[in-house]
Amino acid sequence: MVVLLRILHTYKIYRPDIEGGIPTVISCLIQNPEPGISNSILVARRSGTARSFTSDGVLVEAVASLGTVFSMPLAPGYIPAFVRSVRQADVVVHHAPFPLTDAAILLGLPASVALIVYWHADIIGYPRLKRLMGSITRRVLARADKIVVSGATMIERSDALKPYAEKCEVFPYGVDLAYWRTLDATEIQQVERIRQQQPRHVVTVGRLVSYKGLEVLVRAMRDVDAKATIVGGGLLQEQLKRLAAELGVSNRIFFAGVISRSEIKILFHAAQVFALPSVTDAEAFGIVQVEAMATGLPIINTRLCTTAPWVARHHQEALTVPPNDATALAQALNLVLDQPALAQRLGASAYIRATEEFSDDIFRKRMGAVYYDAVRARVVQN
Repeated sequence: MVVLLRILHTYKIYRPDIEGGIPTVISCLIQNPEPGISNSILVARRSGTARSFTSDGVLVEAVASLGTVFSMPLAPGYIPAFVRSVRQADVVVHHAPFPLTDAAILLGLPASVALIVYWHADIIGYPRLKRLMGSITRRVLARADKIVVSGATMIERSDALKPYAEKCEVFPYGVDLAYWRTLDATEIQQVERIRQQQPRHVVTVGRLVSYKGLEVLVRAMRDVDAKATIVGGGLLQEQLKRLAAELGVSNRIFFAGVISRSEIKILFHAAQVFALPSVTDAEAFGIVQVEAMATGLPIINTRLCTTAPWVARHHQEALTVPPNDATALAQALNLVLDQPALAQRLGASAYIRATEEFSDDIFRKRMGAVYYDAVRARVVQN
């Protein structure tokens, strides 16, 4: 294959050190690239020594890290690694937020290299860091040739993005729908076994951190006649388990921890409803909703001022409730569990919407066009 564009994706951490929305997006973009496009990835470790490896056929350089502060790796080698890597790139995709990449761009991005800022979310929960980074972020956005966001709401609600709205490209993430919809014979057997054991089953997937609202789900389960499986690891696991014990619902909530994609897929096919009870705008999109929708699951999500409730829309693919409202969450879960016709309608609509809006092929084509637009804009700048 003749390589026309060399794309360097940069972010703070990547698989296998962490799973989640942004690593999933990067993984989707690097698979089956458009002809003429090659990809590489530069990240830091969550903690530990540097390593280079191949993931999905793409070289990943993960620099050493001393640990994390403000959810950011302390990686003194990241900026030098960035300066080396960009010499072999035509386009840098800065998956934001990650302040070390912002600093690296200002210190070492050649004028000839196009810059795309993929604005996944604002810095939320760390107001001092956000203020400190304000002027740096503005300079990086000014340098950007293109800015990509997953929904127009992100531009409208971001003081940083508004001055650069003309640079922004708006389109949703994509996922590998075929993967989530396909079960082998063993997986089908496991799905049937779980359905027989748990005919009323709520599932949620996400890191066990405060903005995911899992405490609200635990509280809601007091009033829901069902079992719930919470998938994911994080600092709040023991706290959530203690809360479940205090509320007397430990026997109905299973903390599955970090499990494989195949195991998550089996849970999606076996469950009756998927819950995304997030409580802050740190939940910018909720890509896991799309993965659940791809299997035909009805969604319960929350009324955030982000793209998340647009992904699965109230009374179309989802029931959307106020954040931090355990009573409303319980009522919505009970409606879906108690009314099979409602669950079937929401789930069928979710399946169709995933197909029409969130295909990985469409996503990569849209992003491929942005790569070339960014390069053309950079040529004009120079």
